[in-house]
Amino acid sequence: MELAYYSDYAVRLVNSEEPGRGKDNLTSVDAVRDLFGANQESARRATDTDLTRFRGVRGRLRSVFEAADGGDEELAVNLLNSLLLEFPVSPQISGHNHRDDDGRPLWHMHLADHPSNATAGYAAIAAMGLAFHLTEYGVDRLGLCEAAPCRNAYLDTSTNRSRRYCSDRCATRANVAAYRARKRLEADRSDSTGRTADSAQRARANGER
Repeated sequence: MELAYYSDYAVRLVNSEEPGRGKDNLTSVDAVRDLFGANQESARRATDTDLTRFRGVRGRLRSVFEAADGGDEELAVNLLNSLLLEFPVSPQISGHNHRDDDGRPLWHMHLADHPSNATAGYAAIAAMGLAFHLTEYGVDRLGLCEAAPCRNAYLDTSTNRSRRYCSDRCATRANVAAYRARKRLEADRSDSTGRTADSAQRARANGER
């Protein structure tokens, strides 16, 4: 498993809450376990006590995205470093029994499961994955969706660093809203121009009397 994959752990956890909509999907142990995806061995260690812990880590990860989205690189890095110090990773070389065409193991870096609890394991993976993405691609690749009230986190992988929304759905919604706003502005300007022309015509008519 490549280290870049682990950055998705951070995004999944942050987006389990939508503050702008007052929604929180992290309300049960099953919801915590779902965050692990295919990593079922780690998911099984989750208990009720992990709910509060996960929410705490989630808030700290969102702060990293907020700092990055606001252009404060130093703050984003400092916040992420604090998570890395608190939740250290245990890297291992792994092949997962996969072989190339010549029968040689496909070795890659893997982050081993944390032995203490589900939260510590997930936080370590999420923080390390996000740190890898940040140092490899830049702080400005961490963003928050501009389609209000969404504000979901995303990792910008576009070639020209142009991503502004977390999904195609939000991009479409924002474009439709912008189009309607332009149409309203054009209509208001047209009405204003029409009223100005009417006023001018009435003024000329009064002057000719």
